[in-house]
Amino acid sequence: MPEVFHYPMPYPSWWLDYYYLVTWSLGMLLLGLGWAVFFRYGKFSYGIDLGCFWKTAVLILLTTASLGGPQYYNTRFVGEHGQDGDSVKISGDSFLYLDRKGNQKQFALKDIRAIYQEEITYNPPPKIYIVAGKAAAKDSMFVTRNLQDFRRFIDELSKAAGVEAKLK
Repeated sequence: MPEVFHYPMPYPSWWLDYYYLVTWSLGMLLLGLGWAVFFRYGKFSYGIDLGCFWKTAVLILLTTASLGGPQYYNTRFVGEHGQDGDSVKISGDSFLYLDRKGNQKQFALKDIRAIYQEEITYNPPPKIYIVAGKAAAKDSMFVTRNLQDFRRFIDELSKAAGVEAKLK
């Protein structure tokens, strides 16, 4: 009997597909407002004065915030919620990963060579890689600890593939 494991989906699928457009648009709106204030209240002279310094500092801070804020949020969001709505299935002699858009990736259980957690996690949660290979060809996919019933999934996969999982 196939065993299916799902990632929870706390956000609607439209947000998971288009969150980056909203965050970048808000960032560019912030930058546009900064430039509007600069052009409205700026004193454009070619001499060096304190006014020029503070206006330049404000524009640098606004540019940093309008580009860095969305970048931080988007990187963190995809790390934590990039797999939401996906499912993993262990059935018979195969391992199948199905994402929320319908794309799938499949390995034969006998081809799985390693199950291990990444050494250093730059973006939580940590990824657990499942590596499969035949002769010279290798392929891998990963799951995260956000997978519902994660521990049981790793135990089932490890037992079905005959490979010990190396987790931290």
